[in-house]
Amino acid sequence: MKSENATPTSEFVLRLSATRRGARLARLLAVQQLHEWGVPDPDAAELVVAELACNAATHGRVPGRDFEVRMERGEDHVRIEVSDTRGEREPEPVAVPDEGGYGLLLVSALATAWGVKARCVGKTVWATVPIRRSGRTGCFRRAVR
Repeated sequence: MKSENATPTSEFVLRLSATRRGARLARLLAVQQLHEWGVPDPDAAELVVAELACNAATHGRVPGRDFEVRMERGEDHVRIEVSDTRGEREPEPVAVPDEGGYGLLLVSALATAWGVKARCVGKTVWATVPIRRSGRTGCFRRAVR
């Protein structure tokens, strides 16, 4: 009987249909991967994946074409890339959001950097999200004696 050991990797790639269901599945599977990597507080990365996947399914959608989520874990960050096939529609954060438009402001607030790069077909929106160490920052109690 042959024993096979899975080799741990720091890269995660997923291709999904450009639909609301695909965007939701991207978030759920990304969170599962973040937990498998041992990311102590994956909330920021989860929100960035959710927003970029939603944008790809909504604004970057081309019927019959998928979008791709790629995450790479570094020592102190997670790089998130979401690619779609609509290269002519680049995301632009708005100065004053109306009913929508908060997503890229959220990405900008959670990421140390983000941007857009062209591909042969379409574009990739990327963000670098720092990995927060265990415990919440800014919340502590002073010991009362």
